[in-house]
Amino acid sequence: MAEFSLASLLADRRALSPVVGKTMEVALVTVFVTLLVSTLYGGAVPAYRTAAADEVGDRTLATAAERVETAIPPNATGVDSETRVDLPRTIRGAQYRLRANGSTLALDHPDDRLDGRVRLSLPDAVVAVNGEWESDDPAVVRVDDTAGGLAVEIGSSDAASSTDGEPGAVTR
Repeated sequence: MAEFSLASLLADRRALSPVVGKTMEVALVTVFVTLLVSTLYGGAVPAYRTAAADEVGDRTLATAAERVETAIPPNATGVDSETRVDLPRTIRGAQYRLRANGSTLALDHPDDRLDGRVRLSLPDAVVAVNGEWESDDPAVVRVDDTAGGLAVEIGSSDAASSTDGEPGAVTR
């Protein structure tokens, strides 16, 4: 049997190798995770969020245009209607604005890359499409009969004018 003395135990450095090895493994994993997180949040994630927000903006504009176009009854006279439109409150965490002017509908966003414009397909009876809607308010499309034809206005709904609170509800 081998005898162990204090001097032989102090000279034995085998226990140091596993500790150094594990410390280096932890350091390498930490460096790898740090590089991965900084790469994703520094480049890939913001680019993805902007691309996704661009798609949401396009869909929001297309949905709003479609709701404006379908709120106008074909061959109608004596119309007085209000249609609620369900649209997202924010795009990429920021409020936006829809503006109607003549025969176009525009989306104005604080990030200019997300702005958009679409031409409305309107019947001949429509003489004007105007209005503005802020995304923090419920949106409505109002169609009124005027002397020259139908006037369409987009805007915010009043609590008194909503019928059942459902998107697409029509009041006559």
